[in-house]
Amino acid sequence: MKKITPNPPSLDQSATQIFTIAQNIDPETLLVQACETLASLNALTTDLAFEFDGAFRHKLLATQQLSVLGELLVTRALDILVPTADKVTA
Repeated sequence: MKKITPNPPSLDQSATQIFTIAQNIDPETLLVQACETLASLNALTTDLAFEFDGAFRHKLLATQQLSVLGELLVTRALDILVPTADKVTA
């Protein structure tokens, strides 16, 4: 009798960690990348929202607002952790 479906992949360590972040990355770099990712999400959802009407548009705009809030939070954390020269003198 032939088997119709293949064996499922084994769930070893490498299979469960498809995406990882290197352990030695400093917090500033992580926050900068998070901020840029949220800014990209903001741009994508804003552009997409204006292609739709009604409830779907409202959901996209809500997602856009949440991404902006996340971006503001990460930017504030960066300001606290890594003050720039213009923020120190102000």
